[in-house]
Amino acid sequence: MVRAEKKREQAPADKPPVKVICDNRRARHDYEVLEVFQAGIELLGTEVKSMRAGKANLADSFARVDDGQLWLYNCHISPYDFGNRFNHDPLRKRRLLMHRKEIQKIKSRMQEKGLTIIPLRMYFRQNWVKVDLALARGRHLYDKREAISKRESKRQLDRLAKYVR
Repeated sequence: MVRAEKKREQAPADKPPVKVICDNRRARHDYEVLEVFQAGIELLGTEVKSMRAGKANLADSFARVDDGQLWLYNCHISPYDFGNRFNHDPLRKRRLLMHRKEIQKIKSRMQEKGLTIIPLRMYFRQNWVKVDLALARGRHLYDKREAISKRESKRQLDRLAKYVR
């Protein structure tokens, strides 16, 4: 008796599922993003539980290299509701986890061109909290106006192209 084997359907191995915790939408407006890096973040247990509840905020946060380590400042993670005495300081600095060579690369680029490191979003990837960091240059007011006008003109062209078809 020959048994027909069923082919197992496999999920695409390209990208594991990602659950976004928080997004820094203001950063793309205020800064010109040049390069994006992914980093892990060192957290306490109650911080992870609070993040699973979606209580994190990246507004006004930034990263800096100190003594060969990459640190995240001003990232607000609310205290866990049921954490009692094990809770954490919401605005403490948190260590970002990257390879030493990547940290040195970022540090040298920051010193050369006067750039800054801005977190763009925090998310869960396979139960690990990750942070997307951007090597960015601050925009002036006239740069922001120019970006807005380009975006508006593109929208208008897309609307017109939609009606022409």
